Amino acid sequence: MLAMSCFCFLVFFCMWGTSTSLESLRVSQTIRDDKNETLVSAGGIIELGFLDLGNSSRRYLAIWYRNVSPRTVVWVANRNTPLHNRSGVLKLNEKGILVLLNGTHSIIWSSNISGKAVNDPIAQLLDSGNYVVKVKESILWQSFDDTSDTILPGMKLGWNLATGKERYMSSWKSVDNPAEGEYSVKLDRRGYPQAILFKGSEMKFRLGPWNGQSWAGYPVRSPQSSQIFVFNKTELYYEFRLLNSSDIISIFQLTPSGVGQKIFWKTHNTTERVLLPQERDQCERYAFCGANSICSYDGNHPTCECLRGYVPKSPHQWNMAIWDKGCVPRNKSNCKNSYTDDFLPYSHMKLPDTSSSWFDTTVNLDKCRELCLKTCSCIAYANLDIREGSGCLHWFNTLVDLRNFSQLGQDIYIRVPASELDHGGHGNMKNKIVGITLGAIILGLIITCVCILIIKNSVAAGVYCHMVQLQWRKEYFRLRNEDMDFPTFELSIIAKATNNFSSSNKIGEGGFGPVYKGTLLDGREVAVKRNSLMSDQGQNELKNEVVLIAKLQHRNLVKLLGCCIQGEEKLLIYEYMPNKSLDYFIFDETRSKLLSWHQRFHIICGIARGILYLHQDSSLRIIHRDLKTSNILLDAYMNPKISDFGMARTFGSDQVEDKTRKVVGTYGYMPPEYAVHGHYSVKSDVFGFGVIVLEIVSGNRNRGYSDPEHSLNLLGHAWRLWTEERPLELIDNQILERCLPFEALRCIHVGLLCVQQKPEDRPDMSVVIPMLNGEKLLPRPKAPGFYTGGCIPESVSSLKTCNLLSRNEMSLTIFEAR
Repeated sequence: MLAMSCFCFLVFFCMWGTSTSLESLRVSQTIRDDKNETLVSAGGIIELGFLDLGNSSRRYLAIWYRNVSPRTVVWVANRNTPLHNRSGVLKLNEKGILVLLNGTHSIIWSSNISGKAVNDPIAQLLDSGNYVVKVKESILWQSFDDTSDTILPGMKLGWNLATGKERYMSSWKSVDNPAEGEYSVKLDRRGYPQAILFKGSEMKFRLGPWNGQSWAGYPVRSPQSSQIFVFNKTELYYEFRLLNSSDIISIFQLTPSGVGQKIFWKTHNTTERVLLPQERDQCERYAFCGANSICSYDGNHPTCECLRGYVPKSPHQWNMAIWDKGCVPRNKSNCKNSYTDDFLPYSHMKLPDTSSSWFDTTVNLDKCRELCLKTCSCIAYANLDIREGSGCLHWFNTLVDLRNFSQLGQDIYIRVPASELDHGGHGNMKNKIVGITLGAIILGLIITCVCILIIKNSVAAGVYCHMVQLQWRKEYFRLRNEDMDFPTFELSIIAKATNNFSSSNKIGEGGFGPVYKGTLLDGREVAVKRNSLMSDQGQNELKNEVVLIAKLQHRNLVKLLGCCIQGEEKLLIYEYMPNKSLDYFIFDETRSKLLSWHQRFHIICGIARGILYLHQDSSLRIIHRDLKTSNILLDAYMNPKISDFGMARTFGSDQVEDKTRKVVGTYGYMPPEYAVHGHYSVKSDVFGFGVIVLEIVSGNRNRGYSDPEHSLNLLGHAWRLWTEERPLELIDNQILERCLPFEALRCIHVGLLCVQQKPEDRPDMSVVIPMLNGEKLLPRPKAPGFYTGGCIPESVSSLKTCNLLSRNEMSLTIFEAR
């Protein structure tokens, strides 16, 4: 009897194992959600099964990489029709169709293959991430044809021209909702094909046409992969393949905010994930400079310049850096004598929009020029394939979305009418000012010399000539200052951009006043800070912020685009940060789950680099004085940007400390010497940074946190755990299982060093960065300032009750691999 029971158990186990431990599904088998059944690819790399994607009851049939943390989903079957319980069942029917059923046996999703019954179909999960239905070696259906937000190696993006099937990327609605979002990446078949990022039907970013090596608008080649572009009578597609798939795993994803990012894993360490987001700048926005102009980006600011022979369509707006109207021809080419036209070469370029272009793969460059010159409406030509200098591409009437790269890119030849060939061109406003300035200086010198020659040795002549020199010197500096004027905006433009400061556009509020999201005429999204009449910050703070931040350029500082002072209105216009501020994520129980440890560490390091720039590397030495999580904004890539410089102060190069009678800032981030005595220095910002680091690691606010057992705030709680050799208990539970313990411990250690009571004990930011990177030994921290429960005061007067000392200075050391 016992033997019979064992036999039955083994039979049951084997039957169950066929659908959970094997790589394929046959007609007689199923995958059930309520039994946690999955399929695993032969190499153990890929897994298919049911899961939820957040704090909801929605369930999805998905494919993800196994043994990778955090879990990365690469395909979802029922992305638009989720199950609302664990009743899902996946089965393969006799026609070779995969069907997903709910508890009432209704079909939620299917692989949509119509046909008759086939002989012994099988659905197999491959190590490539492709889920295929096949009969012998003939594929009936594959998940690679049903693309979503992720492109895997070997997956095609584009068209099957024979069947009309389009494969394109479409973003998720949000990080926990895989339903089709508003962003997509497609191959546009109009004219010569090009890759485009759409928001709905609106073109947002154009990767450009394929030039034989890469996309013309993104001329970057990866040493880990090969790129393939196929365009013939039956197919039009792009794909990439890994050169050594045994070493790395690489995918490309489109985030819900429309950002494309490459993700790499090292196969020998699958817990390490490196995000390499595509670099973006304003020149990549479609038609940022309008028609017939070139966008250039110097690392800090975009600039637009008309093509040779063209002038701004709206000079007034152009001079205000509103470039969307573009440029128009100064003198229209006359087709009757177009043979006198010529072409000017432009190098390192992103080719313009090819949706209305003409191309021929057999024509060389010389013939391409000849054909363009014979066609009056042809205004530019270039090679199709830069590897061999072959193929011909023509543009007509208007050129849109041109940009210049500092390197790479390719040559384009743009038509110039004969009347413009010897014309100096309009130049840009800066060159005009420089020219006028030099002319003023030269003319002044000439007049001075003439004065001296005419009435030599005359005292009156000397006085007169000196006055002339002063006048021309004054003119020189006036023009020089005009060249340095900060961009200003008309109030009407900002009002229109923000829907007349509509409450629906309001995205936040600070000490300066409310902040509104706006969209300028050129499509740029901006954040507008509007000074409130009730605000205690006024003209001085606005002027301070404009003067300081206008001179600061760093990837971890928010960019001030301009200002508007008109009547009672005082406005500051910033680049828009789509992911709001750091406190929006880390202090919210739901949103904090969206910040992985990798992202948190990336944010910590970015903040540190931004502060180092302020303290040491910028032209002005700046003390921020109000560093806090709400002043750390996050861009589309979750890069941190330090904002709000209304309270900032400048130091001389040899200045160490200063004192103020008016203490400003935010309690919980202020060091003792500043809050009590008004003394501030670079070490004041170091203290604020240390508080932010401990808040990021723990997910708790310093002010408002109370250790129930010891009446300690966050600093005190962190210090107690450190002295009791239990620092890892400080880590936020949302990331505890997926963080790198040695890295998190190092951040806690650095955070405690930064919040030490005495400013001289705190490290400079130039030392903090190598500490964070594990490149420098960390000393023992001393007790923090303001670390008891009563030491986050409501007012300066209440500081007298604070206990600033600690008795225990025990240190903790951990060995980590390098």
